[in-house]
Amino acid sequence: MNQLLKLKQKKDYQKQVLKYITERNLKMFRETFLELHPTDQVEVFKEMELPLQKQLLLFLTPEEFSDIFQGLDLEDQSEVFTHIGFQYAVAMFNYMSADDVADFLLEMEVENADDILQSMDQEEANKVIELMTYAPRTAGAIMTKEFIRISVESTAAQVIEELRETAMAAETIYYLYVVDIEERLAGVVSLRDLIIAQPDQIIDDIMSTQVVSVPVNEDQEKVARLIKEYDFLAVPVIGKEGKLVGIITVDDVIDVLEEETDDDFGEFAASKGATDLNLTAFSAAKKRAPWIVLLMFFGMITANIIGRFEETLQQIVILAAFMPLIMGTAGNTGTQSLAVAVRGLATGSVEKNGVWQIVKRELGTGLMLGVVCMIVLTGIIGLFYQGNWLLAFIVGASLFLALSMAAVIGAVVPLIINRLKIDPAIASGPFITTLNDILSLLIYFSIATTMMDKII
Repeated sequence: MNQLLKLKQKKDYQKQVLKYITERNLKMFRETFLELHPTDQVEVFKEMELPLQKQLLLFLTPEEFSDIFQGLDLEDQSEVFTHIGFQYAVAMFNYMSADDVADFLLEMEVENADDILQSMDQEEANKVIELMTYAPRTAGAIMTKEFIRISVESTAAQVIEELRETAMAAETIYYLYVVDIEERLAGVVSLRDLIIAQPDQIIDDIMSTQVVSVPVNEDQEKVARLIKEYDFLAVPVIGKEGKLVGIITVDDVIDVLEEETDDDFGEFAASKGATDLNLTAFSAAKKRAPWIVLLMFFGMITANIIGRFEETLQQIVILAAFMPLIMGTAGNTGTQSLAVAVRGLATGSVEKNGVWQIVKRELGTGLMLGVVCMIVLTGIIGLFYQGNWLLAFIVGASLFLALSMAAVIGAVVPLIINRLKIDPAIASGPFITTLNDILSLLIYFSIATTMMDKII
């Protein structure tokens, strides 16, 4: 009930905001709009037509609008950016997190990025420039520079006083990272430990030296896995000689996991880059066409195999009826094993349990699935196809071997690709399915051809 009430109140606020901005009632608009949570502000802004969005820009300062801009998708940011004046944009970027500014300037390839950086506050611009130098998808590229570093020589009272002055500009203050005189990461202090410490206690005596950190060039997916494993709110990033250069917060990791999931899903479905619903039909077709054409050539191999066993099919036409069943079941089994292997690689469980462990498990799974399906299918064919138990044996045995092979292939292919330092999700469902189609047909027709004299 409370949820419904809150939802109604939220909708009422949104209606009032739209009413006040339409009426150009500046005072009431600001009073109502600025009471909303930043996420709700973003939602209200996205619902507005372009003229009202332009009006909103006049009603809000660059600092107030910076939270809204940060909450938009890159595509929406790009569209809004075209309607923002240069000076307004520069002032807004000064209040945004440096990593968000760097992402926008890099991803959208802003033409006047150099002019913007030169016009920004020098300290803020330097943070953005530094982040733009790191390789994409690394810890350095996703870290934030808005964090609080404290000295090993400070007292608890001095740090608390510093927090009063600087905490508002920091991404998080629940953990404070301690550096020595050479800016090297020396330890970490939680906010709780700081509060309960005696005012004159030295940070060196309070801090924990067991700090988990990541190098600046670490892959973003490994960073996300680390934060998930340790349940961190943030993790420090170190550069050359162990110097603290930034932190990665859990909200950054959520964005990384979403990005990696989108990429893996696109590769898994052989449609990488084409899963965005905002793409036009032409753009989506252009991105998906190479995959479809490639899979079409793989399909020609399947057709060629069927052609090579044309004589067998002509003499035993009934075999054609079971081809889709064997190919489809083997393909589904291989895709299931692929999903297990890719997830195991993504979560790190393959490294913990070992490669052979997952291969053995999937082989055992394939064998058991093969036995169950063979028994069921053999019984059905024997009973409903005029007691033709030899045909039932051929189809059942083919299905057993096909499923056993499919399970192993689905698990092994992504593991091999991972060893080659290629994203294992590239071993996508359609590729595994096509490969299993080829092998299952070879198995099926080989057994049928060998026993053709007995079945006729």
